[in-house]
Amino acid sequence: MGIEVLAPFAVLVLAWALLSGALRRREVTGPLVFVAAGALLANDAWGPFPVNIETASVHTLAEITLALVLFTDAARIDLRNLRRNATLPLRLLLVGFPLTLLLGLGAAVLILSDLPWELALLVAAALAPTDAALSAQVIGDRRVPGRLRIAVNVESGLNDGLVTPVVTLAVALAATTLGVGSLERTGPGDALLELGLGVLVGGGFGLLGAWGVTASARRGWAEPGALPIGTLATGVAAFSVSLSLSGNGFVAAFVGGLVFGLVVDREQGDEHELTELAELGGELMTLVVWFLFGAALVPIALEHLSPATVGYALLSLTVVRMLPVVLALVGTGLPRRDVLFLGWFGPRGLASVVFALLAVESLGESEPVTSAVATIATTVVLSVLLHGGSAGPVAARYGMRDDVHVRARSSRLGPPHGRR
Repeated sequence: MGIEVLAPFAVLVLAWALLSGALRRREVTGPLVFVAAGALLANDAWGPFPVNIETASVHTLAEITLALVLFTDAARIDLRNLRRNATLPLRLLLVGFPLTLLLGLGAAVLILSDLPWELALLVAAALAPTDAALSAQVIGDRRVPGRLRIAVNVESGLNDGLVTPVVTLAVALAATTLGVGSLERTGPGDALLELGLGVLVGGGFGLLGAWGVTASARRGWAEPGALPIGTLATGVAAFSVSLSLSGNGFVAAFVGGLVFGLVVDREQGDEHELTELAELGGELMTLVVWFLFGAALVPIALEHLSPATVGYALLSLTVVRMLPVVLALVGTGLPRRDVLFLGWFGPRGLASVVFALLAVESLGESEPVTSAVATIATTVVLSVLLHGGSAGPVAARYGMRDDVHVRARSSRLGPPHGRR
């Protein structure tokens, strides 16, 4: 962004920081505000502050942003609690996620019939993972049962990495089909190697960072306020080193956060202070990415808006997500309300934006590619609207249910001692 765009963006960030609580109580979220602002102010067609967007630069920024969000979300997870509630995320990842990918591919082939099947696979894979950033409002809401928040957090943290090899394969196949070059294909062995390297590198840097931060805090080696910088660097290092070794950077960031949170929880008292800078950095960069998404991809979505793209987007957010979740959770004994919550709350966001930018960067802007990207962008916009607007009311319903249970229990126990 040039200085002429930085000025209105900075003012917008200031306004959001001052009014975010009041707006959120009215179900107006940060992603919604910044996507709308980017589309209105910075699109290169008629925006007053047009942004000259280089796809490769935005793609890199979006990847680093997603990695920071994954790292900080994982660092907040209590691994001891996760071990007690591992069934739900495992079922969502091992059963629900592959079914979502297959169902999304089938729907794309049928509905987006003008696309070659390789681009249909790209659309399905790009929209299969749920979003860690858009999930933050639910993950942090104590009214939602803990096991559901853990399931949403772990699923959104790991499915980005799991789907990356599929997206890479889809882009490679599409490049060959469209005649824009030949990219190296990723086979099952390569995908497993990427995931394994991501786990090893992420776990190693998470452990190293946590040990270093703990030792420095105990011995007073660091200047005041410097240790949170070390936490931020741990997340970025896990992501970037993994990529440099041809590993999966998103898995590395999430696993690094898990290990960092576990070790620091055990040996260091104030974990929130240590991760606060990384969280704030991730939040600010997320707003930048949403702004650029509004400026660059929303106009493409509007230009290619059609019943097919809108229909697929709605189907992706409902049936394609919810049916696999219902099937994955058969036999768990979860109440219907909880199953529907996990089925509905599968927002699409940063990961889908990253994959859409990868497609444009690698495949160019031919008609089939922009049509596929427009479908992804339309789905993300609808997700920002629908999931952002429903997170608060859904959490409130859980709070109301808890209040009813408390009142019912109180009526059975009778009035407190000393009161009549």
